[in-house]
Amino acid sequence: MCRFLIFKGTDPILLSNLLTRPAHSIINQSYDSRLRLDMRRPINGDGFGVGYYPQNRDDPELDSGPCVYCAITPAWNNQNLARLAEKTKSDLVFAHVRASTAGVLSETNCHPFVYHTLMFMHNGHVSGFNRIKKRLADYIREEYFLMVQGGTDSEWVFALFLNCLEDLGCNPADPKGKYSHKNLRQALLSTIEKIKDWTKEVNGPDGEPSLLNIAITDGSSVVVSRYVTSRTEEAASLHFSSGTRFFEYSAGQYRMERRDRGQNIIMVASEPLTFERSDWITIPTNTILSINGQTVLLHPILDEYHQLDPSYTRSSGFAESKGLVSPMPVSQPTAVPPLEREGRRRDSITV
Repeated sequence: MCRFLIFKGTDPILLSNLLTRPAHSIINQSYDSRLRLDMRRPINGDGFGVGYYPQNRDDPELDSGPCVYCAITPAWNNQNLARLAEKTKSDLVFAHVRASTAGVLSETNCHPFVYHTLMFMHNGHVSGFNRIKKRLADYIREEYFLMVQGGTDSEWVFALFLNCLEDLGCNPADPKGKYSHKNLRQALLSTIEKIKDWTKEVNGPDGEPSLLNIAITDGSSVVVSRYVTSRTEEAASLHFSSGTRFFEYSAGQYRMERRDRGQNIIMVASEPLTFERSDWITIPTNTILSINGQTVLLHPILDEYHQLDPSYTRSSGFAESKGLVSPMPVSQPTAVPPLEREGRRRDSITV
């Protein structure tokens, strides 16, 4: 199962402080993923990608979208990535290391995927993807059908997302790309709902669940889902951290500093980059996290897979069968007050 990382800050960060320098950086996770159990594919070595928005993104000579660098070589063995990370800064970064579940080893199958100003990543899989692929192709508009270059379920999900965003009256090809976190979130909900309904049709109500940890940004807002099509199973791991400074306090060891309830830095990660328990909060299963400016919003998804009982313990069996550990060694939000004390809001969404 893949790993991904999102950074959004008020100030740019050197990419190496996310990708290579931390002892448990996203690159180190490609060969040392602590929250994976899969001994069949124990490493995330099927390519990688990093996407970032340039600091001078308003320069008229530059394309308005993000810069993306990807390769099919293992992330830990790519010297060009290490050199790029030491010389590049950005205030919005997506990074992804791949352990393929669909699609061959090729650069066209490496995340993140980009369409104009929009950038997209996925961790998980669409259950019965080959059986719903024709439904996807028939449903989406021609421009998004033609956009798909690779063979992954993830890229088809991105094409569906773009279609859903246009259904809301937005133009995914808008060079300004300011869609608002509400529109991005609603388009993601519609995407999840259609995948959920189609897979239920082909797999039956007792079929294998889909794991849909999806991240999308327009260069301003960020929306991320942690989702599984099951009432009883955990989704793939996902955490967030926020603070005023992400710094190295000893060689390879980083920490998130918090002062005055500031959220100058927000990170979302499949697996924590630090070993400080207090740095990370586990995003609840079947929740959408939105970043609007530097404010974090948590929205439970109120569909047929929602659990009304907040104390209900989901099973880790399915996640473990996919090589994932569900009981995370970091703190979990169990009530609204802790989130409010950090200046975060928790709302709900019905689909």
